[in-house]
Amino acid sequence: MPVRVVSDTACDLPSRTTEELGIALVPLHVRFGATELVDRVELSTADFWQRAATCDELPSTAAPSPGAFADAFRSAAESGADGVVCVTLSSRVSATYEAAAQGAREAALDVPVVVVDSLSVTMGEGMVALAAAEAAARGSGVDGVVAAAESTKRRVAVYGAIDTLENLRKGGRIGNARAVLGTLLSIKPVIEIRDGVVEEESRQRTRARALRYLADKVRAAGPLQRLALLNGNAPDFDAFVELLSDVTPATPLVTADIGPVVAAHAGPGAVGVAWERGQV
Repeated sequence: MPVRVVSDTACDLPSRTTEELGIALVPLHVRFGATELVDRVELSTADFWQRAATCDELPSTAAPSPGAFADAFRSAAESGADGVVCVTLSSRVSATYEAAAQGAREAALDVPVVVVDSLSVTMGEGMVALAAAEAAARGSGVDGVVAAAESTKRRVAVYGAIDTLENLRKGGRIGNARAVLGTLLSIKPVIEIRDGVVEEESRQRTRARALRYLADKVRAAGPLQRLALLNGNAPDFDAFVELLSDVTPATPLVTADIGPVVAAHAGPGAVGVAWERGQV
């Protein structure tokens, strides 16, 4: 491919997809107390949940270093790429975008490197990276690959049903007052990624209502190009998948695990949806 696509491990794209399309992933880091592990290298999703269940402290995350991105960009150039497009986790929840931008400057390559802020997380980010990689596979140049990413970025939505706002509060991703109120009322929050930020979208009285609400959001979104259902170690995930068994996006439905980076903030039991609307 004339253009290589790079992303980060918060995109939650399955390994088979990244391998098929040649998407290079730069790993974030996950901390359990004093122990820091490299996502997807030293820490699988199963390992993450096992550690989370036995660790007294909530896990935290850290962006990759600029050097890690610089290495990925150099590797792409050395493999013969005419350019590199990097799709990152939202700059409004992580320093990953800035690390990638700095890494592009550090790499100082003779080929162009463009960093795209997905303004999304998990498979929302993944869908932007996927669109970029598909454009690259069709032979598009850097401008065409960036255009495909930017177009998809405008049509992607991410929602999630979580058991508590506590992880998001402690991670600084949502305000203290809303988290405390939600806990007091024993409500089940539904969150969304809005303009790159985690926002509380609604409050549902029971878990079952929260999952039905998510399913209704998917149906109301209209014709979908892509749809991903996301599992954060939720015991009722299969039941949620069944709720949407009648929805048929243009491309095959994807079910994926919420990876350690996003799971550290969403907490156990999270169920998510990410979709890309079709082009009008």
